[in-house]
Amino acid sequence: MKIVFTYNMKSSLPKLNVWLIVASLVIIILGFALMAGAPSGATEFNPDIFSFRRITVGPMIALSGFVAMIFAILYKPKKKGDNTEDKQ
Repeated sequence: MKIVFTYNMKSSLPKLNVWLIVASLVIIILGFALMAGAPSGATEFNPDIFSFRRITVGPMIALSGFVAMIFAILYKPKKKGDNTEDKQ
């Protein structure tokens, strides 16, 4: 006896939006990874904490990931056959 469960639940976000969210999450993680590094301790000074990568590139990439996340959530893909340009 084989029991098959089918559960068809529609997602509130289309598949494209989910992939855009995943891509923006990867961009955010990349930005935070670029900001990571060895800390400066109390006994020794690490001048790498002021590097261009850690204070400029990393935060800008993370910020662009957050902007991409907002776009990914709000983006509404066009439906097939929905041609609003011809309806003027």
